[in-house]
Amino acid sequence: MIRQDARGGYVFYLPKRDLEDAIVSMEFDTPEKWGGEIKLNNGGSYYIEPQAKPARLPFSLRARRLDAAE
Repeated sequence: MIRQDARGGYVFYLPKRDLEDAIVSMEFDTPEKWGGEIKLNNGGSYYIEPQAKPARLPFSLRARRLDAAE
């Protein structure tokens, strides 16, 4: 799940690992193309299939882990 924090940044939550962390970069962040590789504050990297930006957050989706740092 991805939601926005009070400052307008994105927060990533992974229930299976009870992981919640700020997203520090997202490969694509436009209304037409949103997602791609995301990097978390803790150094972890995940991949979200690029799609149109969701109309509302929080938004549930599937993310694939790209590395083992966490």
